[in-house]
Amino acid sequence: MSSIRLLAIGEVMAEIRSQDDGFAVGFAGDTYNTAVYAARRLGASGQVGYVTRIGREPLSMALLDHASAEGLDVSHVALDASRNIGIYAVATDAHGERSFSYWRSDSAARQLLAAEETALVMPQAEIIYLSGITLAILTPAARTRMFEMLAETRAVRGTKIAFDSNFRPALWEDHATARETMDRMWQLTDIALPSIDDEMALYALDSEAAAIAKFAARDWKGIAIKRGVRGPISPLLAPGELPDFPLATRVVDTTAAGDSFNGGYLAAFLDGADEAERLIAGHRLAAEVVAAPGAIIPRR
Repeated sequence: MSSIRLLAIGEVMAEIRSQDDGFAVGFAGDTYNTAVYAARRLGASGQVGYVTRIGREPLSMALLDHASAEGLDVSHVALDASRNIGIYAVATDAHGERSFSYWRSDSAARQLLAAEETALVMPQAEIIYLSGITLAILTPAARTRMFEMLAETRAVRGTKIAFDSNFRPALWEDHATARETMDRMWQLTDIALPSIDDEMALYALDSEAAAIAKFAARDWKGIAIKRGVRGPISPLLAPGELPDFPLATRVVDTTAAGDSFNGGYLAAFLDGADEAERLIAGHRLAAEVVAAPGAIIPRR
């Protein structure tokens, strides 16, 4: 039995962040951020694994060091001699809102599962986690392979699939492809971690109630519909069972707010917490993360 409990799949990029005295370099990516925060909460090294493709240049090698230092199992990270890791730059305004510039169109991660020779055998895990960004950067053939792999591991191994739609229109061929792909993914999902704004934008919904009703119509092992500072809601809980969520007292940088929530929620899920406790764990972690600059904050 593998020691990996949570396996995240996606893209990691080098993060160039502006600061008062110039720029700082780190590493981030939506599913990677979630993996790091879940690993910190779970504690023991190797309980969280990460699957991606990276290059062999210095930034990619530095990423491997960073991931290993965070206790992630990187034994299923593939190295690509002909491509590099993606890069993005981020700047934040006085209110903590972000603006991004990306250099990722030809990154190694975009070749994940793109051909038979780049397909990977996924290690056994209790939960496999991916996002809409994971799906968006894949080729159509790679998406098909991803769906086949997820369906098989779910049916044969009993693995739970966790998904955050994390809709980024610029990464998709078009809106229709995004909707069709997301709809197929939700059918394979056991633990739903959507953001209300993403769902309303993707499906052109005119109210939060319509988005919530869509998710309430299905059964889930866990579901957190993220609503920013107002806190998440879950159709698994009656209105009176929802916990009170304290507001973040300090907002410096909203980067990775949703990703860190997912990390806290999934770690609590693996620890056997009930739904209310999972929501609280995710919200508290997100509040801590937005109080510091960067996607991945220093360890306390």
